[in-house]
Amino acid sequence: MPASDPATLIDGREIAQSVRDEVKSAINDWTETHRPPFLSAVLVGDNPASKAYVRGKEKDAAEVGIETDTHHFDADLPEEELLNTVHELNEDASVDGILVQLPLPDHIDDRSVIDAIDPQKDVDGFHPENLGRLLLGSPSFIPATPYGIVEMLDRCDLDPEGMDATIVGRSNIVGKPLANLLMQRDQNATVTVCHSRTKDLAEHVRQADLVVAALGQAEFITADMVKEGAVVIDVGINRVEDASKERGYRLVGDVDFDAVKEKASWITPVPGGVGLMTRAMLLKNTMTAARLHASA
Repeated sequence: MPASDPATLIDGREIAQSVRDEVKSAINDWTETHRPPFLSAVLVGDNPASKAYVRGKEKDAAEVGIETDTHHFDADLPEEELLNTVHELNEDASVDGILVQLPLPDHIDDRSVIDAIDPQKDVDGFHPENLGRLLLGSPSFIPATPYGIVEMLDRCDLDPEGMDATIVGRSNIVGKPLANLLMQRDQNATVTVCHSRTKDLAEHVRQADLVVAALGQAEFITADMVKEGAVVIDVGINRVEDASKERGYRLVGDVDFDAVKEKASWITPVPGGVGLMTRAMLLKNTMTAARLHASA
């Protein structure tokens, strides 16, 4: 039996740039009669990945015409002071969107902080009200990573309708909201969510037409777990030691990319895939927040 052709690469850079261009055009129209959208980010501590991610968001926002500021606090910031900052941003009429960068230090309860954000300014889409609206099929804000995945599929003409989709990972940030998105009437996938307690996880993945890896383990999804012709979306970003690299490591996803690309029909790279879409969809959510704010 002849070997299948290598997978088509889903280019997150190109798709994310298209989204940014569309948001920029919308903001150009918007600012003919309104002030520019304004996004406030909150960063606690000096986690290098979090700092880099916030810088990336600031750069993207500037590119499309969204104004930003960042409230950067020391890692020992008391939870009460962080909640006070969130309340102040809720009340600030100049702020359209609020983004609290996760993870927070261990002494701060993530859920308490997220719950404190005004749902109308919750551009991450993590507030219980927004997650509930997503479940009911009428979201105001969709969490940016699941939103980006669905956008990727749509722009590659990969219709999930009728697909058996398996999501590996059940986080509130990716797995759970994505499962709900893919089950919506405009997507119509049949969804299985796997996790660390799933029996024979590999067999579940092997049955899937669409595989989404979002568990945070380097190259966990191997070629023998993927059926021929599957669409593979890799959400993971992991550092793997590599002495050949100047920085001493390289970035890999949750999928063994080199092996799986020989079996998949479409696949996202790491880096250059889902991560860029997450940032792009945050911009789209911020534009939505500005519209909601103006109509309130």
